[in-house]
Amino acid sequence: MNEWLDNQKKQSSNFRKLLQERIEKANPRRKLTTEEARRLAKLETIADKLKRGENVQNRQLQTWLSEDEYAQIEAEWQEQLELREELKDKPSDLKRYEEKLKQATFNYNRAEGYSSKGKHNTAKTFYNKSERLCEDALELLQEILHYDSNLRVWFDRDISFEMGSGLSADIVSLPRLVTSRSHEKLSDDSRLTNKQCVKLAVVELAMYNIGRDAVPASKDTASKLDKFLNTED
Repeated sequence: MNEWLDNQKKQSSNFRKLLQERIEKANPRRKLTTEEARRLAKLETIADKLKRGENVQNRQLQTWLSEDEYAQIEAEWQEQLELREELKDKPSDLKRYEEKLKQATFNYNRAEGYSSKGKHNTAKTFYNKSERLCEDALELLQEILHYDSNLRVWFDRDISFEMGSGLSADIVSLPRLVTSRSHEKLSDDSRLTNKQCVKLAVVELAMYNIGRDAVPASKDTASKLDKFLNTED
């Protein structure tokens, strides 16, 4: 089993290396001027600091980023602030789903409490009520996403209603909103990031573009590539 896992990791690593080589070949970095090499080295140092969570002063970023690149940090962060405001005002349909799930969880917890005290008949009543609420929540979830699939971004996991997807009318498998504080929530909103990461993304894109005469990689392309290349084996 260990040998199989090692082989899988090796294959994945080789594939990522091959992909990186093809990207470099398609958009090669020409020989850098002395000033470009110096700028690249400085940006690499800044990126390393950001990765370690160390503070990098704005004046240092202004020195080694272009005016447009530096302005991009503020633009990206403003988008993050707007997204946080948006998440405070969730659609009413999602509030209905969240309330159903909240009631189901409340009744499930009461059932667990009675069960621990040996009051099994009372516990069963609350278990059944929780199950009915979970079924209502699942039905509501299907209805919500049927009419507006864009609302999927509000949930903590990919949602599929196909057989075998693992989604069912129970407390654990029902999706949580990314704004939830539930222990069952699988992830936060993938669109959210902190300012340190915003700075790092801009710096790494600036590093990539140095000495490349072809059209610079777009922010979206660079982000997808970075996520893929840095995925754990």
